[in-house]
Amino acid sequence: MESDKTAKLSFEAALGKLEGIVDSMEQGEVPLAELLAKYEEGSKLLKICETRLKEAELKIEKLKQQKNGATLDVFEPARPSE
Repeated sequence: MESDKTAKLSFEAALGKLEGIVDSMEQGEVPLAELLAKYEEGSKLLKICETRLKEAELKIEKLKQQKNGATLDVFEPARPSE
């Protein structure tokens, strides 16, 4: 299923695909139906990028706490359930 593949993308892969979509949309020669599909895919990719960045931010905060002597639980990032 395509959404399963998309949900497992790394930040860099999702961002690269998102940039490609934006470039093709900016050219202005995309039919409306295809434009809508690209917009939908881009929205999903944006959500993935935001999730990956939030996971990284949380991990950094946990590492900072560990460095300061606080005890930590094992970090397990949550994956979107799309």
